[in-house]
Amino acid sequence: MGMSLEERVRSAVAALLHAAGESQTELAAALGVSQAQVSRRQSGTAAWSLTDCEVVAAHYGIDVLELLAGPTRATEAMPAARRRVSGRPAGTPRPAAVEGGV
Repeated sequence: MGMSLEERVRSAVAALLHAAGESQTELAAALGVSQAQVSRRQSGTAAWSLTDCEVVAAHYGIDVLELLAGPTRATEAMPAARRRVSGRPAGTPRPAAVEGGV
């Protein structure tokens, strides 16, 4: 049997966090909740609401249906600009854009 919808969402969120190089704290700020609340949702002790899913999807620049489809679809849909910069440790801020686009 495949993953439940809740498991797909948790897996997709984890994959998006990793691909973007973000921490639960950064995602929590985008959602307007505490890191502990994100942790509870990711551990399965609390559920991701549909509103949460919409906010997470918008935060990562994907459609909510791609988030609900699971980690592979969610990360494949994520725009390149949202992906972790190679060599930058997870959880560190993205470098500011250099003027002139260089």
